[in-house]
Amino acid sequence: MKVLVVEDDPTIADFLVRGLREEGCAVDHAARGDEAWGRMSASPWDVIVLDWRLPGPDGLTLLKRLRREGDLTPVLFLTARDTVDDRVQSLDSGADDYLCKPFAFDELLARLRALVRRRDYRTDAVLKYADVSLDLVSHRAERGGAPLNLTAKEESLLAFLLRHPEQVLSRNRIYEQVWDERYDGLSNTLEVHIMELRRKLEARGPRLIHTLRGRGYWLGNGHSEKDD
Repeated sequence: MKVLVVEDDPTIADFLVRGLREEGCAVDHAARGDEAWGRMSASPWDVIVLDWRLPGPDGLTLLKRLRREGDLTPVLFLTARDTVDDRVQSLDSGADDYLCKPFAFDELLARLRALVRRRDYRTDAVLKYADVSLDLVSHRAERGGAPLNLTAKEESLLAFLLRHPEQVLSRNRIYEQVWDERYDGLSNTLEVHIMELRRKLEARGPRLIHTLRGRGYWLGNGHSEKDD
């Protein structure tokens, strides 16, 4: 996950940044509202962890502005404000989830994964990249107009890759999204499914699924020198 942490308390911010990076996330931090808005505008994020009380524009102001701009990035409010009215106000303003301080890091991480998972699956009925298409309603997969005979798990894997073209996807992230479990570092289930999906795709055209050793997989045109 690519996470923006907006938190003015240095102790909490350091705890969040360290913990998320240990989980393999790409993390950036902003301590002020104006700084946070610059980071939000400059780069796409998978999810934003947002404190309410901030120097400069507060978290609620930033959230409303983000939604007015049409940005649907998932936002988790992380704040000491714990009344029902506070939660209602933040959710009505566009927050996707709300967690009160003090908090358990494992719960925060699980909530972030759930937000990203829901975002990843809010898509149109037909996914396309290059000459590959997948109709999520009819479950028809094609390359160059020719049908691909995919298993259910191969279809789920292809759907996830099509939702994130030209992005490096770690094994952990693929396991969490496609198998709904964390990668244990030992199973070769993913490799087997990638190999079989490649075989079916490459029967109709050049390689699209590439391996980056130690990093994961990406879907894209062209040859990677790091392909296995």
